[in-house]
Amino acid sequence: MASIIIGSDHGGFKLKNEIIKHLQKLGYEVSDLGCYSLESCDYPVVAKAVAEKVLEANTKGILVCGTGIGVSIVANRYKGIRASHCTDTFTARMTRMHNDSNILCLGERITGVGLALDIVDMWLNTEFEGGRHQKRIEMF
Repeated sequence: MASIIIGSDHGGFKLKNEIIKHLQKLGYEVSDLGCYSLESCDYPVVAKAVAEKVLEANTKGILVCGTGIGVSIVANRYKGIRASHCTDTFTARMTRMHNDSNILCLGERITGVGLALDIVDMWLNTEFEGGRHQKRIEMF
């Protein structure tokens, strides 16, 4: 099974741990790049680490903070990263189909665990359509 790189700040710590358990049950190998407690930390540090590792390993990643917005902004600063902040399964499906998203960003304070796990499943199980969408990605 594929490998997933995951990280969070303190605001996403609890949801990150729920996602890790879920991914492991599905058979994914999960690399947790932090944080490892509820102690306050800086989301840019973890978002940078996940973005760099996703590029290095040519795999997918998941980032979680309080809203999902901060980590998505940081991750998208890296050439080759297409981090998508999703709050529902439709956007998770579309960002994979049309944008070939390689990092999913979630917000613990705005998305409940059940919905977050559904979003993760949709995002992981949706393939990129390519075609006209590939041309657009190349314009980034």
